[in-house]
Amino acid sequence: MTGRDLRALFGSNNPRVEADEAFTNRESQWQVFVGALDSHLRHVAGPGFDAADLEAPRRNLLVFHGVGGIGKSTLSRRLEAALANAEHRPAQWGEPAWHGPRIVPVRIDLARSANTDFERVIVTIRLAIAAAVGRPMPAFDIALRRYWDHQHPGEPLEEYLRRDGLMARFGQALPQQTQAALGEVAQGLALPGMLGSAVGQLTGALVRALREHRRSVAALAGCPRLADLLEADTDLEELSYYPHLLAWELARLPARKQIALVVLLDTFEDIGDRTRRDMERLLQHVVWLMPNVFFVATGRNRLQWADPALHGQLDWTGPAAWPGLADRGLPASRAATADRDGRRQILIGDFSDEDREDYLAHRLAVDGQPLIDPALRRVIAERSHGLPLYLDLAAMRFLEIRRTGLTPRPADFDVDFPALIARTLTDLTPDERHVLRSVSLLDAFDIPLATASAGISRDAPVLRLLERPFIRHAPTGLWPYHLHALIRSTLRTAEDTTDDRWSPRDWRNAADRAHIAVGQQWAEHTGPGRRPLIACLRQGLTLAAEFDLDLGWLTEAAWQYVSDSVWEPLTPAQRNTDDGPRLRTPAHALVELLSTLGRRQHEHRRTTANRLTAVINTGLLPQELGQMARYYLAKAHRDLGHSAASRSEMRQVADGGGRLAPAARRGLAHLARLAGDFPTALTVAGTLGWAGRQNRVLGDIHWPQGDITPAADHYQHARDEAEQHGIAGERATAQAHRALAMAFADPATAESELALAHHLLTGLTLHATTLTVHIAHLIRDAGHSTAFHERAQALRTETETAGLTSLLPLLELAVCFHHAVRGDDDPLTAAIHRLRRLTTDGDHAYLAEIASFMGDRPTTPDARPVRWLEGEATVRRRWRTLVTERSATASGHP
Repeated sequence: MTGRDLRALFGSNNPRVEADEAFTNRESQWQVFVGALDSHLRHVAGPGFDAADLEAPRRNLLVFHGVGGIGKSTLSRRLEAALANAEHRPAQWGEPAWHGPRIVPVRIDLARSANTDFERVIVTIRLAIAAAVGRPMPAFDIALRRYWDHQHPGEPLEEYLRRDGLMARFGQALPQQTQAALGEVAQGLALPGMLGSAVGQLTGALVRALREHRRSVAALAGCPRLADLLEADTDLEELSYYPHLLAWELARLPARKQIALVVLLDTFEDIGDRTRRDMERLLQHVVWLMPNVFFVATGRNRLQWADPALHGQLDWTGPAAWPGLADRGLPASRAATADRDGRRQILIGDFSDEDREDYLAHRLAVDGQPLIDPALRRVIAERSHGLPLYLDLAAMRFLEIRRTGLTPRPADFDVDFPALIARTLTDLTPDERHVLRSVSLLDAFDIPLATASAGISRDAPVLRLLERPFIRHAPTGLWPYHLHALIRSTLRTAEDTTDDRWSPRDWRNAADRAHIAVGQQWAEHTGPGRRPLIACLRQGLTLAAEFDLDLGWLTEAAWQYVSDSVWEPLTPAQRNTDDGPRLRTPAHALVELLSTLGRRQHEHRRTTANRLTAVINTGLLPQELGQMARYYLAKAHRDLGHSAASRSEMRQVADGGGRLAPAARRGLAHLARLAGDFPTALTVAGTLGWAGRQNRVLGDIHWPQGDITPAADHYQHARDEAEQHGIAGERATAQAHRALAMAFADPATAESELALAHHLLTGLTLHATTLTVHIAHLIRDAGHSTAFHERAQALRTETETAGLTSLLPLLELAVCFHHAVRGDDDPLTAAIHRLRRLTTDGDHAYLAEIASFMGDRPTTPDARPVRWLEGEATVRRRWRTLVTERSATASGHP
C-alpha cells in the first residue's frame, strides 16, 4: 500500500502525475521485527510467564533509530499496516510464521505536531484493546474513570474521544465498556444505578470490599495492587501505573479472546531531551508494566534505559533490566543477527544503491512509468548517500524545475538542501549544535578532538552528541567517530537559515581550533607506526588549505612524512582549475607538494617534475619546504636522465645547508658515479655519514667495480642503520641493492636476499626500488633461457611507463650478463649496442664498458672515459670472472 503524497500531488498541473509516498524494501528491518515479535510471543506463551511480575528483565521493546529523514516513520506506518491487514504487507517482506493469538497493532505518533500527551497514549492503547476484544476491563476501566472524573470535571470521557478524533478512529466501544464495567461492579457491591458522578463512592466501596476479601468482588481480588491504585492520588504519576491493571486484564482474557497487542511509538525523540525525561519516564512505566505487550519505538536517538547512570531519572535502568538495549545501536549490516543475539536496538541505515533508484522510480510516475529518467535517477541516488529525506527533497526539486518549463538536468541536483540542516538540528541543544558544526570540519574525531575543536571546556555536549544516530562509530579507527557523509556535506556547503547559523568568521575560527587540536594530537603521539601522522596530515592539510590557515605544525609533519620514504597517498581536498590545482596560499602549495611526492610512485616522472616545478615557481612555500620541493625535483630529473638539470638543483640544495643538504650531497655523488667519475664519487661519499646514506652510496660505487663482497657489506650496514633509525623505506632500498649485487656473484645466496627485499617492501610504495628487485631477479636467473626475454621486455615497458628511464641501462646490463653467460655472441652484440644507445648522454656509460668486460670484448675507442677505482684491467678481470663462474654453474640448464 502506498499513500498519496499531497505535496507532490499539488506540485503539478498534470493530473496524470502519480505522486505516491514510495516505500523501499526495508526487508532487513522487517525480519528483525518478525524475529523479535516471535520471541516475545513464545516468551509470553511460556509456562513461567507472569504478566504481573514486576522484577523480571524486559524484552518486550524493539527500538529502530536513525537520522532524520531516514524513513523511521514510514517504517512504523508500514509495520502497522502490515500487521493490520496482510494485503498491505509489501510482497518482498514475505509472510511471517507466527503462531498464537491474533495480532492487534496500534500506532501512536509522539511528534509535537500531533499534540500527543500521556493521557492520549493511555487512552489510545485502551481504545485499541476495546475495539479488538469487545469486553470491559473492569480493573483498568474503573481506575481510568476515577482518574478522568478528578482531572477533567465536567468533561465526559466520550466527549473527549469525540472531539479528539479517537472515537472516529476506534468507534464507541470504550465508553460502552467502561459503563458496563461500572455497572457490573456496582451490582456486585449492591450499588445499583450508579452514575458517573458517583464514581468516587463506587471506588471507595470497591476498595473496602477488596480489603475485606468479600466474595462479591472475587473477580477483581486477583489483582493485588488494584486497591492501592484506587486509593492513590489522581495525577499523571498514578495514571502511569494503570497499565499494570491493563496487562493483568489482558492476561486473564479467555483463550478465544486473547490478543497480541503491538504498540508502535513513533517520533520518540519528541517527548523531551536528555535532561527533561518526565514524559519518557511515564512511557517507560507503560512498557515495563505491560510485559505481555510488544512495543516498537522509532526515533532519532537510541534509548538509554540500559544505562545504570540514569537511575533516579528513570525507574528501571541498567542492562539487567533491559538486556536487549545494552549495546549501542546495532548497525544495519548486522541487523539480521539481532534476534539471535537478543539485540533490541537497531540503527536504521541508509538505502542501498538499488533502493535509492527504486524509491525515485516510484516516487513520481506518469501512467505507471517513472517520471524521472534513469540517468538522472542515478545522479540523484549517488548524491543522496542513501538518505531518504534527500531523495524526497530531490523529487520536489524535480517538480519545481518542471514548473518553470525547463527539463531537469543532472547539474540541477548538484546542490545541498537547507532543509536537511533544519531537520538535523531541530532537536539538538545549542551546545550540541555548536559541537556538530565544529566536527563537520573533520573527517573523523574523538571526544578530546571534538571538545577542542568546539572551543569548550567540558565534554558533556560532545558525549550527548555521540548518542545521535548521524554520528557513526568505527571502533577500530584512529578517531572512532564521524558524521553521516551527506549531513556533513550539507552542514558545510548548504545555505544555513537557522537562527544560530555561523558566519564565515565563525567557521574560520572553528577551523583554526580544529587545526591546532589535530596538531597537538600528532605531537603527543608517541606510539609506533605512521598511521597518526598520515591521519593528522590529511585533516590538517584540508583545514589549512580550505581556510588559508598558517602552516604551523604541518611543516614539521611534512618533514616526518618524507623522512621515512614510505609515501602513503595523501588526498586532502584541493581546488582545481582546468590547468591543474589552484595554488594561492602556502597551504595549497604544501598540499600539492606532498600529494605529488606521494603520487610520484604511480605516475610518470615527467609529470612529477612538472608539478614540482609549478610548486617552486609559486614562491609560496617557506625556504625549508621549498628546498624539499627542489630536492625531489632534482631526483625526478635524475630518473628522467636529465643529469645537468639534476646536478643544478642538487647543488642549490646542498649549498643551502638545510635538512636535505646531506641528501643533496649524496645526489651529487650519485651524479658523479653516473658520469663514470668513481674517485670523485668516493671522495664525496666519505663526507656523507648516515644523514647522507653513506654506506648505500659506497655500495653503489663498489659493485660496478665488480667488487661484490664489499658492496654487499656496505648495503648490509646501510640496511642495519636504517633499521636502527626506524626508516622503513631506506631499509627496503638498501636491501634491494644488496640483493642486486649478490645476484651477480651468488644466485643461491641472492634467493634469500631477494625474499627479504620483498618482505621489507610489504606495505611500502617504492616503485623504483621494486623495479630494482625485479631486475635483480633477472640477474639471478641469467644463463637460463626460460622466459628471460619476455620478463625483460615486460620490465622495459613498466619502467618506461613509470618514467624511470634511469633504470633502463641497468636492465639492459642484466640482458648483457645473460647473453655473456650463455656465450650468445650476436645477441650480446645487439644488447651492448642498445645499452650504448641508452647512455649516449654520458650517464651510465660505464655500464656499456662493463658489458664489454663481461663478453671479454674490447671497449669502443670513442667511448667516454671511465675513471675506475683500481684501473680498467682489474675491473675487466672481475666481471669476466663473474661471467665464467656463472657459466660453469648454468651449464647444466637447458
